[in-house]
Amino acid sequence: MSPAALLRALPLAVLLLLSPARAVRQARRPNVVLILTDDQDVCLGGMTPLKKTNTLIAQMGMTFVNAYVPSALCCPSRASILTGKYPHNHHVVNNTLEGNCSSKLWQKIQEPYTFPALLKAMCGYQTFFAGKYLNEYGAEDAGGVGHVPPGWSFWYALEKNSKYYNYTLSVNGKARRHGENYSVDYLTDVLANMSLDFLEYKSNFEPFFMMIATPAPHSPWTPAPQYTKSFQNVSAPRNSNFNIHGKNKHWLIRQAKTPMSNSSIQFLDDAYRKRWQTLLSVDDLIEKLVKKLEVNGELDNTYIFYTSDNGFHTGQFSLPIDKRQLYEFDIKVPLLVRGPGIKPNQTNKMLVANIDLGPTILDIAGYDLNKTQMDGMSLLPLLRGDKNVTWRSDFLVEYQGEGYNGSDPTCPGLGPGVTHCFPDCVCEDSYNNTYACVRTLSASWDLQYCEFDDREVFVEVYNLTADPHQINNIAKTIDQEILEKMNYRLMMLQSCSGATCRTPGVFDPGYKFDPRLMFSNHGLRARRFSAQFL
Repeated sequence: MSPAALLRALPLAVLLLLSPARAVRQARRPNVVLILTDDQDVCLGGMTPLKKTNTLIAQMGMTFVNAYVPSALCCPSRASILTGKYPHNHHVVNNTLEGNCSSKLWQKIQEPYTFPALLKAMCGYQTFFAGKYLNEYGAEDAGGVGHVPPGWSFWYALEKNSKYYNYTLSVNGKARRHGENYSVDYLTDVLANMSLDFLEYKSNFEPFFMMIATPAPHSPWTPAPQYTKSFQNVSAPRNSNFNIHGKNKHWLIRQAKTPMSNSSIQFLDDAYRKRWQTLLSVDDLIEKLVKKLEVNGELDNTYIFYTSDNGFHTGQFSLPIDKRQLYEFDIKVPLLVRGPGIKPNQTNKMLVANIDLGPTILDIAGYDLNKTQMDGMSLLPLLRGDKNVTWRSDFLVEYQGEGYNGSDPTCPGLGPGVTHCFPDCVCEDSYNNTYACVRTLSASWDLQYCEFDDREVFVEVYNLTADPHQINNIAKTIDQEILEKMNYRLMMLQSCSGATCRTPGVFDPGYKFDPRLMFSNHGLRARRFSAQFL
């Protein structure tokens, strides 16, 4: 038999095995890469240093200009990404083990149903994780670094919180210690090299999902040596809410000292500059990753998502540096996507949240989203530019404050319950910094409505059309009917799950409102607030 006749006689499966890897790649489902930075804002110039990322992802795809997180803190936000759920459904409420951050309960109840677990088990994806997972990952009380969450083919996870040197990685469950030699230990570069190795040696016969979670630009803001002189003339933006008193706001905001001391301003300016410096290594990572995908012939069949776990503030309302607050600078994040079928240089104004990432990636993989319990929505119709897409007009923000029973030893006059007290004893968090908000964006309203779980049942409302920097709390002057509707909508969202989290918002035509359920029950609802988080 001639060679040609022999080839014709072979089964299709054997022919596929003999075919070039490029042909196999073209026939399979898309690959997905998710790059997650740590504490990167979008409101205060956080994307400015990332020139390569802008060129390689934003200009080649879509930028979501209204992308948010449902909780402006690392662990709850990362749990929302992994599960596609609001914090009241995944029950990770802050960065502590007691707050369910990487606890045994999280491992038992939520981890088996994260979207990477579904990708691997149900969709046949090879999965790769490198970087910061959850803040308490590796805690001895929760299995140490030997615990590898279900769903990951390759696992290179940082023990505990962000660092750049002197850290431990769990390498598929085995501890690997790193020191302070830049060439082999600088974490952002280590993650880049691990990612390139995965792309070099992975299987070419299965689609892949990569999640790369960099430490940058989280504290301690340690730049690579070649970038320590960058941005010497840069300082934190002096916008209209910088270094002003947070009048008519929750007591935690009002306690900040205004104007800030010169030392506090110098401190936050230095932090701002170093944050930008650390991001330059992330920019290098993106460039290396895209080039490797291109060389491998896989770039055209790969979706690349770039986002952050929360925003950050530097001097707004005289709070030096942190996140955890309900304002745009803390809850709004970058979200860039490029990939198959996405036209270049697109800007999308729809209201999206990080609970949408899991459903989107599962949708890309062909998984039936009706089989999940996720609260988010797939972004795939928006990415493809589908017409007449029905989309949300609001979403829920919720946070349960940290704090501890004793007083801060550096600020003994503040009393118990406060934490994260930075220069001049300005505290960024407390037990009763516990709040929930409805963030609305529709054709008629750009509005935020928030309630605190405290003795005052304090309310903050902002009209961001007239007041984009959220200086004026209009809770006492806005129309009473709007207040009542927003209060009712907040109750609905705080108890939602799955499809009920996607019901019509206050300013949608299909919204239904029963005024009998309103302020007479207001206090009862507020007292239930913290209990339902736990």
